[in-house]
Amino acid sequence: MISPRSLSIRLCVFVVVVLVCALPIGAASPPVWQPYREFIAPAPTAKAIPVQYESQGQTVEPHHDEPQWEGLPIDALTDVELDQLCCDEAYYPVESYNETFVDPVIGNVVNHSGQPTALEVLPGDVIWHSYWAGSKEPRTSGVIFRDSSGNLSLMDVSLGGRVSILRNGYRLANGRPLGWELQIEGAAQLRLNLDRNFDFDSADFRFGVPLIYAPNERQHWKFAYYHLSSHVGDEFLVRNPGFRRINFSRDVLVLGTSFFPRPAWRWYGEVGWAFHDDEGSDPWEVQFGLDYAQPGPTGTRGTPFFAINGHLREEVNFGGNLAVQAGWLWRGRTDRVLRTGLHYYNGKSPQFEFFDDFEQQLGVGLWQEY
Repeated sequence: MISPRSLSIRLCVFVVVVLVCALPIGAASPPVWQPYREFIAPAPTAKAIPVQYESQGQTVEPHHDEPQWEGLPIDALTDVELDQLCCDEAYYPVESYNETFVDPVIGNVVNHSGQPTALEVLPGDVIWHSYWAGSKEPRTSGVIFRDSSGNLSLMDVSLGGRVSILRNGYRLANGRPLGWELQIEGAAQLRLNLDRNFDFDSADFRFGVPLIYAPNERQHWKFAYYHLSSHVGDEFLVRNPGFRRINFSRDVLVLGTSFFPRPAWRWYGEVGWAFHDDEGSDPWEVQFGLDYAQPGPTGTRGTPFFAINGHLREEVNFGGNLAVQAGWLWRGRTDRVLRTGLHYYNGKSPQFEFFDDFEQQLGVGLWQEY
């Protein structure tokens, strides 16, 4: 068993090594976010006949060099160049209505001016996404694992998600939303005991209201409130009549940030302070990590992903836990994500009714992110 303090030191060293290794990747060139676009590689154009061969009876036609589009993303082209591509099968035509462009590839209004628009109610996507390896993030998921410390087969299920309810912002030419966004999030996070015929052992319930600010593609900010309360299952109490439940609950203010050194990389960190906490819960918590996957719709083929998360909590002397996930990911046009792969967890239990118990999990999961 790894002590909480030793786990914290190893976790911090690991994250520093990963970030240092990733820095050359992020510093190579400015990021070009491509969540909804593909690259155009036009067929080579015919070369003009050199002037010196005119005497051989060949006629030289006037020739104008074509724009060199190869290797450039579509959203780097001008409107004139896009119009010239309208008959190319590699790209869908763009229609214009009152100088507002509607892109059928993403089905969303594209603001080429870069200026804020009017308020948008209930957008179909979100600016800020849940941390993939964060155990207490709102999502819909199921993870089956073996807890080697307790020699148990368990299943952690999360039923929830996050949605945008109000946005004051705009979209870049590539479809990425920026600006201010008010979200609502929530999840019921249950634990089932597979060794006991899927007995209900415990559940944590979370509800929150994040306020998001994205001034540009690389840096996003979050200020949020969330409430979390923990409960023990009746079937667990029947099996363990001497167990004393606690009223673990907390109301927390969170300040967090996400940074994209490259479009495929997301680094994040946040600090939470509970202005109200009860039975076992202490005020401070720190969360940090990274997510990696190629951006944009993946189609049926999907793409690999990797995620790591550290969650340090004051009530366990900032020992917390380390979670690592890796596998395959699919992303649709609406930016929703489906992931499946391996799951590893080491540290204090993510079920806060047992907050001081150590767990080492190894299993597989299926996660749907919003």
